[in-house]
Amino acid sequence: MEYIRLGQSGLKVSRLCLGTMNMGTPQWKPWIFDEAQSEPIVRHALEAGVNFIDLADFYSTGVGEEVVGRILKRIARREEIVVTTKVGYDMGTYQNAGGHSRKHIMDGIDASLTRLGMDYVDIYMLHFFDVNTPVEETMGALNDIVCAGKARYIGVSTMYTWQFAKIMQVCERNGWHKPINMQLQLNLAYREEEREMIPYCQDQGVGVSVFSPLARGLLTCDPNSTRNQTDFFTAQMYGDTASREIAASVARVAARRGVSAAQIAQAWVLNHGGVVSMLVGADTPAQFDSALAALGTKLSADELFELERNYTPCDLINDYTAGKRIARDARLAQGTFVENLEKAA
Repeated sequence: MEYIRLGQSGLKVSRLCLGTMNMGTPQWKPWIFDEAQSEPIVRHALEAGVNFIDLADFYSTGVGEEVVGRILKRIARREEIVVTTKVGYDMGTYQNAGGHSRKHIMDGIDASLTRLGMDYVDIYMLHFFDVNTPVEETMGALNDIVCAGKARYIGVSTMYTWQFAKIMQVCERNGWHKPINMQLQLNLAYREEEREMIPYCQDQGVGVSVFSPLARGLLTCDPNSTRNQTDFFTAQMYGDTASREIAASVARVAARRGVSAAQIAQAWVLNHGGVVSMLVGADTPAQFDSALAALGTKLSADELFELERNYTPCDLINDYTAGKRIARDARLAQGTFVENLEKAA
């Protein structure tokens, strides 16, 4: 396992981060694992050297934190792991059940710590940018949580770059703790964060961790998986022609290498100069191993062109563009992969 400092902080995290959205209760979504099914995956990741574990209160509406918290208590030493959880999405149907008001953030951290069975989390993250709450209120609350020792650091996820700039500015102006981690979506089928957010994070010394390196399963080339059949977000985000052509290119490169499509897609993310850590949401220990193999996988110039040639600019994927994204068209093949496509035809 490789380890790296998260941004300009002194915190060292593994380059692979265990994603836990698939752990909790299948009553939330049909592709979620219960505690007994989740433990072998968590154990395998820790044995492989992972020290970075990502959660959110929203996962299985709190049950995810309970499940992973109990597993970690059984098999890990608290000081040896870096635990992050997120706040923001509704945890009920009552007023103030979600968002980033001071009330909900303060309620949220206490509830998360109770479910996790921990005294603190290492990074407490905003799940999105709450346009209905003054940024001063939100960041002031997060600063107080760090000062109270309930979180060691703060982080953010999934927003426009200008929104993140507002967060950084208000922290600078008030002398508050700044975010050390931006968690964003990046993969071969979605690269829009390369335009502004990743360069901004590099400039500001904020470490970038990436979720959905397999485009919600699209790049595994397994359209019949339980998640792809039941998670409507996959079709909404990656249902266009360009995304399908990108998946086909991943399959071609993987076939020439004699490795899984997942390994190739993950290798592209891990070799990205702006990425510190990549989240891995594995359904089995064997699936996690593809990410381990990707750590040492270098891609040739021809392979990179084949993987990237179908990409065209697209609408951002965030809470504000749901259901409004426009489909894309791909470019033609080039180099060694032209011959392969002609033979296949």
